[in-house]
Amino acid sequence: MGSRRNRGSISGLASSKRSFVSRQPPHVSFEFFPPKTPAGWDKLKETAARLAEFEPDFTSVTFGAGGSGNVRTLEACLAVRSVMDADVVPHLSCIGQTRDMIEAHLEEYKNAGFTRILALRGDVPDVPPDAKIDAPSTEPAFPPDGFRYASELVEFIKSRGHFHILVGCYPEGHPEATSLQTDIDNFIRKIEAGADAAVTQYFFNNAGYFHFVNEVRRRGLDTPIVVGLMPVWPYEQVARFSEKCGADVPLWIKKRMEGYQDDPKSQFEFAVEVAVTQSEELLRNGAPGIHFYTLNRPEAIVRICEHLRGQRVESVPSDDIGFGDVEIPASLS
Repeated sequence: MGSRRNRGSISGLASSKRSFVSRQPPHVSFEFFPPKTPAGWDKLKETAARLAEFEPDFTSVTFGAGGSGNVRTLEACLAVRSVMDADVVPHLSCIGQTRDMIEAHLEEYKNAGFTRILALRGDVPDVPPDAKIDAPSTEPAFPPDGFRYASELVEFIKSRGHFHILVGCYPEGHPEATSLQTDIDNFIRKIEAGADAAVTQYFFNNAGYFHFVNEVRRRGLDTPIVVGLMPVWPYEQVARFSEKCGADVPLWIKKRMEGYQDDPKSQFEFAVEVAVTQSEELLRNGAPGIHFYTLNRPEAIVRICEHLRGQRVESVPSDDIGFGDVEIPASLS
């Protein structure tokens, strides 16, 4: 296979007000989700305001299912932007969306001043076991005038111009992929369709990330691949998420957390310790940044970022991990 390079860069994730390389290491970013209750909206803004001190390279907001989900996504993006001086990246899923609906979402985001999109296929809704195969509701995820794959959504967005496009990737393999190689093929299709950068699903085994990135580099692409990281706290909630999305929680972490079952404080401290150790290894071995899945809760993320900043941990370029056009500064300006 011939060499193919992607011109995307992490600098494209930074605010137009400040270049990526002007921010102090460590390079971090945060994901939020649209709340459903008034108290949840207050918590979202409080969390974003608390995390603003770490000068994130960008933030992202997840996309709910159906048209009402987009309304909440847009509102959440505006709420985060009101308290944090960083680019906000709305997620956009093609599940259950027609092309006209997607076009309308893109226009809303553009009119609101957003210039980045995280394009995803999204989760296919579960179908009840007793549903009739020919019933209209058995495949609501894929309208006739819609898209089945994220690569098709990326191509559609790219053809409209304006947006810098991020996509997801799975170092441990997508739950629906038949093999890791097939999943890497699917990821490369998204890059070839026009994606500029990627954010990973969270994981706890760093070797899987390094292997994934090296395989992508071997195939000739230098697309920046930002690490998605979920602290293993609250443990029960993260364990449920992990089972659903296919993220492997190592046995040693499970046993430690289960041993602290009646000691929430020790669970929290251990989760912070694991995330700090994981982040340090990733950054020092070439990961361009860490994108924290916050669950709209600041406690663990604050502790982790305070440690990384206190240790002044920065990304170190390597021959094995590509960064697109980005230049990671050696100094800590």
